Amino acid sequence: MEDRNWHIRRSEFNDIAQIRAIYAQASCYSGTLQLPFPSQQLWEKKLGQVTPGFYSLVAEQDERILGQLGMMVHDNPRRKHVANLGLGVCESARGQGVGKALMQAAMELAFNWLAIKRIEIEVYTDNHAAIALYQSLGFELEGRAKGYAFRNGEYVDVELMAKTVGL
Repeated sequence: MEDRNWHIRRSEFNDIAQIRAIYAQASCYSGTLQLPFPSQQLWEKKLGQVTPGFYSLVAEQDERILGQLGMMVHDNPRRKHVANLGLGVCESARGQGVGKALMQAAMELAFNWLAIKRIEIEVYTDNHAAIALYQSLGFELEGRAKGYAFRNGEYVDVELMAKTVGL
């Protein structure tokens, strides 16, 4: 999938160092469930071995990773129609459509190839840019989880969002 001057592809082992560097940025680890100071070994464990049902996509420009999206398809037989997403975009690449392109690629894969009917995402209530992006792609607010995660010394809430097709 091509968009502007980058392309979307499946991540590879050689991308792990750059993906780790994205999630080492304060806005990325504080906007996800990652911790500061991520180790290379942790990311090699997460992305180095292909786990059934897990898909990792990257946006790449001139061998530089601009963003990464992870999608986990549930393996429980009663939830195998559901996937959950996580997304991180390099601070220097924000506002250029990288996140949107990664989301569109994941939705194409999920809905047209993996028989997914529902994609879920949790987003911190103060991440207004991400909420706006997800809503622009058809995700709906379904509720709020209070005290969902501990971040920077306090418990914070998330919005539960989902996009469904054919339900």
